[in-house]
Amino acid sequence: MTVMLVPAKYLLREARKQKFAVPAFNVNNLEILKAVMAAASELKSPVIIQTSEGAIEYAGMDYLVAMVNVAAQNHVPVVLHMDHGKNLDTIKQAMEAGYTSVMFDGSALPYEENVKKTKQVVEWARIHDCSVEAELGRIAGKEDFVDVKDYEAALTDPKEAAQFVEETGCDTFAVAIGTAHGAYKFPAKGGSASGGKGDRHLDIERLKKIEKLVEVPLVLHGASGVLEDVVALAEFYGAKLEQARGTLDEDLKQAIQHGVAKINIDTDLRLAFTAGIREAVAELPKVIDPREIMKPAMILMAEVAKRKIKIFGSEGKA
Repeated sequence: MTVMLVPAKYLLREARKQKFAVPAFNVNNLEILKAVMAAASELKSPVIIQTSEGAIEYAGMDYLVAMVNVAAQNHVPVVLHMDHGKNLDTIKQAMEAGYTSVMFDGSALPYEENVKKTKQVVEWARIHDCSVEAELGRIAGKEDFVDVKDYEAALTDPKEAAQFVEETGCDTFAVAIGTAHGAYKFPAKGGSASGGKGDRHLDIERLKKIEKLVEVPLVLHGASGVLEDVVALAEFYGAKLEQARGTLDEDLKQAIQHGVAKINIDTDLRLAFTAGIREAVAELPKVIDPREIMKPAMILMAEVAKRKIKIFGSEGKA
C-alpha cells in the first residue's frame, strides 16, 4: 500500500480555502492511534497525528514514528506532527526521524527571541519539506505537565500576529481566542473565555480580524468539547468530571469559517480512554487479557474521533 504521510501545510491551505478543518489528535500509544485511524478511514478524512514532547518521552520517538508510518499505509492523507515543541534539539531530531510537521512553541519567550528561534526551525524545515506551526502568547490550561494560568494567557493581537507570521515565515499559526487546555476549561457558572462575550464562547470577532491580516492557515488549540456521554460514563466509573466544560461545537464551526484549518483534540480522547478502561475493569473483573480490557476504550475513542471529523467538516475530504 502507498504511504500517505504528508506535510501539513498542503492539507491546511486547501482546508482553509474550502472552509473545513483537519482534526489533529494527540496520541501516546497504539490503541489511541488505531482508534483515530479507524475513524479517519471510515469517514475518509485527512488526519493529523500529534505527539507532544511528553508522548515522545513516554513512548519513544522511534516507536511513534514506526507506528504512524504503518498507519499511513492507508487511503487517507496522514500528517505526523510534533505538538508544543520547545526543545530545538528534539524538534530537529523529529524532522530527521520523519515528522512531516512540527510546532515550535516559543510563546513563553520574549517576542524577538520567539521570532529568532521560529525562523531557525523554519530554516531546518525547508530542508526536510516539513511544515512549521508557531504561536504567540499562551493558552490557558494544561500543556503536557505544565499548568498555564488564566492570567498568563493573552489573547492574540491581530496586528502582532501578522507581523510575526511575516517575520518568521511559519506555515501555520496558532491563535489564542479563548480556548483552554484540559477538561476544566471554564467556570461552572458564568464567566467567559472571550472577555464578556457570553459563557464559554470564543472571541470570533477577534478571529475575523486575524483572518483578514494573516494569510496562512490558523490553528486552534485546547478545543476539546468534553462530550456529555463521555463525561457521564467517566463519572459513573469514578472520574468525577461533573464540572468539565468544553468548547462549544457552534463556536468551532464559526472558527472554521474564519481561517481555522487545524483543530487540536487531546482531552476528549483521554476522557474516552479512561472511561473505557474503567468500564472494562468494572464489567469484566475476571478478565486478564489486556486486549479485551482495551476494547471499550478504543470503541469510545473512535466514536469521539468520528464526531469531531463530522463537526470539522473533513468527512470525505481525503
